[in-house]
Amino acid sequence: MATPPKAPKLKALAKNPKVAITIDDNVFPHKVLLIRGTVRLEPVDGIVPEYAMAAERYFTPEQAKGWLAQLRTMISSMVRIPMTPEWAGLLDFQTRFPSALAG
Repeated sequence: MATPPKAPKLKALAKNPKVAITIDDNVFPHKVLLIRGTVRLEPVDGIVPEYAMAAERYFTPEQAKGWLAQLRTMISSMVRIPMTPEWAGLLDFQTRFPSALAG
């Protein structure tokens, strides 16, 4: 993960680096990845490479190029936020249907 260096979340993460992340999809039956862990804050000159790669996957190539060019005019650095997982869980409603709803 990455963010501009003035993002309010950085103050909160510096004070308490314990986080929980949920990654899910919008397709039924839902699959949800839950992760808990600790983050670090790593200042980086320029755009964090992983951020640029994500933009290139999310946008069309032309849109990504335009967004990254615009972003470079607004910030000269970013903060990378790597996370060390300490716990992970999976909610997979296709292969592990909740027992309270099973017939």
